[in-house]
Amino acid sequence: MKNELCFGLIGAGRIGPVHAETLAWRVPQARLVAIADLKQPAAQAVASRCNIPKIVSSGAEIIADPAIDAVAICSPTDTHADLIVAAAKAGKHIFCEKPISLSLKEIDRALAAVESAGVKLQVGFNRRFDSNFLRVRQAVVSGEIGTPNLFHIVSRDPFPPPLAYLRPSGGIFLDMMVHDFDMARFLMGDEVEEVFAAGAVMVDPGFARENDFDTAVVLLRFRGGALGTIDNSRKSTFGYDQRVEILGSKGKIASENRYPNQVIVSGERSVYSDLPYNFFMQRYTDSFTAEIQAFTEAVLEDKPIAVTGADSRMPVVMALAAGKSSDEHRPVRISEISA
Repeated sequence: MKNELCFGLIGAGRIGPVHAETLAWRVPQARLVAIADLKQPAAQAVASRCNIPKIVSSGAEIIADPAIDAVAICSPTDTHADLIVAAAKAGKHIFCEKPISLSLKEIDRALAAVESAGVKLQVGFNRRFDSNFLRVRQAVVSGEIGTPNLFHIVSRDPFPPPLAYLRPSGGIFLDMMVHDFDMARFLMGDEVEEVFAAGAVMVDPGFARENDFDTAVVLLRFRGGALGTIDNSRKSTFGYDQRVEILGSKGKIASENRYPNQVIVSGERSVYSDLPYNFFMQRYTDSFTAEIQAFTEAVLEDKPIAVTGADSRMPVVMALAAGKSSDEHRPVRISEISA
């Protein structure tokens, strides 16, 4: 049995450096041996910071390298499915950022290639590995709060992404809220059967020009009868706003924002704390480490993958249902969405 997994990382943009730092410094059984990006200065910057010995320009070069056991796909979404198929055919294990694709047909093609090759695939829904959210899940699974009745997620970014980022991302439901759709299933331990979504442009008129929203609310109806709400905003002036609450028949459980410190300042006219973490790189550092650690152990020890292909597909189905709902101004059942 190998005691080390050699990774090649594809993509040095928004999320690539986060995973590069995790692989280089935080997972002892992982070794990052190569990085690829069409923009060589970006790849060089990450390689220099993380002591990555090999820099190439294409994912194909990473996949063809016999020294690499697993690929971490952090490139734009529209490249994910093809890279998964190629990596699977080459016998590489695969960690891929979410989503696999904006198309269910492409997701199914990628998952079929993985199954045929017998390699492992994990998709980057890192919030499943956050200790706060794991505690919420434990309260539901154990019956600590009884039967869940109401579910609510708040997920708001501190500032919007560049408009150019939106074009290949799929928009707010597929790029941003897809994490919350995954958390809805994971935390409630139940499937969603109906979605009712509404979106607005409240932050930047440029979102309207991109046929997207910067503000959205979704109502979920779970199979077991519970109701859920998700609200997203691309701009939260006080930092990265990440909260969840579940009300059950015996009580409730809630997870609040995380802060760089726990200090409370009390004065004559106010009591206050410092702002929460500013963005996902700080807020979810531990969960990024935990998901890569879980993937590495699953490969080295031949354990089941924590986030399966089916887990990665369903949030995209929910996001497509939300898009259809907002377009048609009506509730959309999950069963209406097909490839």
